[in-house]
Amino acid sequence: MIRVTRVLVVFAAVVAALAAVVLAQAARPDARPAASASAQVPPPGPADAFSYRPEGRRDPFISLVSRGDDAKASAPRKEGLAGLSAGEVVLKGVMQSRGTYLAIVQVPDGKRPYIVRVNDRFADGVVKAITADSMLILQEVNDPLSLTKQREIRKSLRVVEEVK
Repeated sequence: MIRVTRVLVVFAAVVAALAAVVLAQAARPDARPAASASAQVPPPGPADAFSYRPEGRRDPFISLVSRGDDAKASAPRKEGLAGLSAGEVVLKGVMQSRGTYLAIVQVPDGKRPYIVRVNDRFADGVVKAITADSMLILQEVNDPLSLTKQREIRKSLRVVEEVK
């Protein structure tokens, strides 16, 4: 109770001091507030306006990630395996011929399958290995922000399910 009374007394003293300052300034008509002096500064003219000169700099609003795909989308695709990306193909089968494995891959349109050998090239990668149940593709990464320039993609015949 005593603390509340002390707080009210201090609050009343602060309010009285502020009221005295306001009344003193109102009594002097020639005194100008500090805010009106800054309000008289002229607005910036055309010479002071900011202008951006982009000579030799990239546009900061264009995504760096999607930039690598733009050039490939505008270029015509090659025929056969050279025109397919590693992410588009689906491994449908593996067969053995003369001691080496060959992979049978299907494209998204489903028109015809392709037979793939080791070291055959896709548009963005090369086949590194073919086993009895999978195919390993070394894909070239076209991402300017990535530290690695190649990654391995394993296409499998059977879907591998994780046991929880």
